[in-house]
Amino acid sequence: MGNNSRTNNRRVLLVDDEPDILELLELALRKMGLEVDRAACVSEALDRLAKRRYDLCLTDMRMPDGDGLQVVQHIVQRNLDVPVAVITAHGNMENAVTALKAGAFDYLAKPVSLDQLRALVKSALTLPLVAAASDRGLLGSSLAMQKVRELIERVARSQAPVHITGESGSGKELAARLIVQSGSRSDKPVIAVNCGAIPEMLMESEFFGYRKGAFTGADKDRDGFFQAADGGTLFLDEVADLPLTMQVKLLRAIQERRVRKVGATAEDAVDTRIISATHRDLGELVQQGKFRQDLYYRLNVIQIQMPPLRELREDIAAIAQQALERLRDGSPVRFSEEALRALRVYDFPGNVRELENVVERALALCSNGLITAEDLQLTPVAQSRNESAELGDKYPLPEYLDRVERQALLEALQRTNFNRTAAAKLLGLTFRTMRYRMERLGIKDAHGDAD
Repeated sequence: MGNNSRTNNRRVLLVDDEPDILELLELALRKMGLEVDRAACVSEALDRLAKRRYDLCLTDMRMPDGDGLQVVQHIVQRNLDVPVAVITAHGNMENAVTALKAGAFDYLAKPVSLDQLRALVKSALTLPLVAAASDRGLLGSSLAMQKVRELIERVARSQAPVHITGESGSGKELAARLIVQSGSRSDKPVIAVNCGAIPEMLMESEFFGYRKGAFTGADKDRDGFFQAADGGTLFLDEVADLPLTMQVKLLRAIQERRVRKVGATAEDAVDTRIISATHRDLGELVQQGKFRQDLYYRLNVIQIQMPPLRELREDIAAIAQQALERLRDGSPVRFSEEALRALRVYDFPGNVRELENVVERALALCSNGLITAEDLQLTPVAQSRNESAELGDKYPLPEYLDRVERQALLEALQRTNFNRTAAAKLLGLTFRTMRYRMERLGIKDAHGDAD
């Protein structure tokens, strides 16, 4: 009865030329309290869409007079407010990915699972009409930020996998959170996973769970990330750090929408939207053989590129003011004009995360309720990008080598959010050597400490 009250008077358009599949789908949908219209070909589907409003369209890919992609494109190009999903042949993920990129919000694989059909319908019929991402954290009037907000608003209504790229600190996790908040899964679990923080030997049990007795220490059944995110969203941060063996298992879980716990004989069906992110170039890693091409295409259905802060200079003052409002706890503190000018010309290699650290530090150092340029303490790293573009004269050699070394240290620190242990590992140095070189070259960490 709960389903009927939610879906009462909703109408679905089924597009398929196989009568037995139409019969099965129509029966299942009518049991959910939905009205159903049928179309046996593309032209009939387009005709019905022109004459009546539908709450959902389900279309097969292969039709006598075309394919389901034409139905998807028709709906998208005419801005019809109709969520559309495609039905693909088993194992034919290329068709599914193509349809998702064209604007379909989800897909079903043959043979159609009725459980997956019901989950898809429920998701489609609760999609929000408007996604208000613009007022929930991504400030800025620059063209680049407007494009990001528009893309977030569009993909929030889809169930397609989203891959978010951008430098460290550029707001990838915030973008993922806004997609979830603006979508149909906003009231469902969101499980965020740092793929680089899980030991390889524990990955399978962490992602898929385990049964009691599966290994030493497994004293009870435990769900993994996929089960915990069932019905909601799984956010895979730093997905490029997944080892190749785990990439194979992740690909299968995403494609089949089923996972098997370690030590189990049966599989669990899971309904999880995947959002992934990394600061690395996945396409380049594919070329290097370090990331599976099939998983790359499966994750990278819709891509959102977060712009670095240095490309949003007109937005820096607004973002800094937002950070100050959040951190000052009601105290009357403001930026001086000189401080705002200093912020606008600084390159922010650590992006928004570094800007927030700078504001927090300045708030602690300022006096008389005014943040000055001196309170920002921007100088040690301020010239790093200029140096990387133009290292200058190679003579005298010791000074030139110091500049090269300083640039390498800064880049490693920026890539690791000023985690000196991780930066040392990236550079092939011991932690003690890293600390010594930072002290020698006068490099401070993100909080302004040299040690």
